[in-house]
Amino acid sequence: MKSYFDLSEDQFEQIVVTIGQRLFGAGLIGFAKGRDGGRDAKFKGTAQQYPSNASPWSECTIIQAKHTNKINASFSDTDVCNGDKTTGLICDEIPKIKALFESGEAQNYLLISNRKLSALAEQKITKFVSDMTGLPIGRVALAGTQQLDDWLELFPGAKSFLSINPLESPLIVNADDLAHTIEGFAEALSVKPSDEDLSTPTPRTPLVAKNQLNNMTTEFETTLRGLYFQLTPEIRKFLYDPINQEFRASYQEAADEFNLKIVAKRKEFETFDDIFNYLQDLLIDRSGILRSNKRLTRAMLYYMYWNCDIGREADDQTV
Repeated sequence: MKSYFDLSEDQFEQIVVTIGQRLFGAGLIGFAKGRDGGRDAKFKGTAQQYPSNASPWSECTIIQAKHTNKINASFSDTDVCNGDKTTGLICDEIPKIKALFESGEAQNYLLISNRKLSALAEQKITKFVSDMTGLPIGRVALAGTQQLDDWLELFPGAKSFLSINPLESPLIVNADDLAHTIEGFAEALSVKPSDEDLSTPTPRTPLVAKNQLNNMTTEFETTLRGLYFQLTPEIRKFLYDPINQEFRASYQEAADEFNLKIVAKRKEFETFDDIFNYLQDLLIDRSGILRSNKRLTRAMLYYMYWNCDIGREADDQTV
């Protein structure tokens, strides 16, 4: 189970609960959303084999699963725990953990995430949580992707027990093809562009009709157009220039994948505004190149929509 980042939160939590029941016991209670929106699992009693058979945790253990769709995410990332500014997903949990410990409702805390965990980050974060909550440092633990892989190897029966349905996975796309295209386009923009438009005009659904077909709000599309429409001629010239065939192929691969995934997951989003924002956030999270070119990423996504490479068209009767 290597691609934890392609799972939904619910699917990742299913893995954590399945492993947790083998580490702690069948009495581990699965995840339920609390009043604060957080999701925890809980085990009361003496763990079967966590953190070891010789010295298991006892009393009440709170387990939290923190999933991210970001590729190559790490516990060292500032969005996990920035102790200096007391910001990040772990810092957000500190008040609740402290309250549970001080009230006697929890004596152990385990956070499991699909992030890489270095020894230095583990030492730093567990000390921070201990200092901020009062929990003994030996009662605070983290687990990352390597530990998850090791546990799944240790409990081979867990894999067969899991029922990860691909149809329940979130809208996930590969950022590599678009990153390759934008890297080339960003370099081309630094060179004085030619005035020659080498593209061939193609039929395109008028924006007013396309917005209605896709349920993109007028305000959102007008805002996008004001920000990025001036780049559409440059994008079009870049993609249709014969010397950029490689980048055009990458662009088409990305557009085809995005559109097929959008068709499959369209009902999960209320408006196309939501799809656009979701895609741009996902892509920027998943690629350093796109993260360094956020404006061009948004412009390229708008071009895909404007050029009818993604979204419904007037003659589209399939979706």
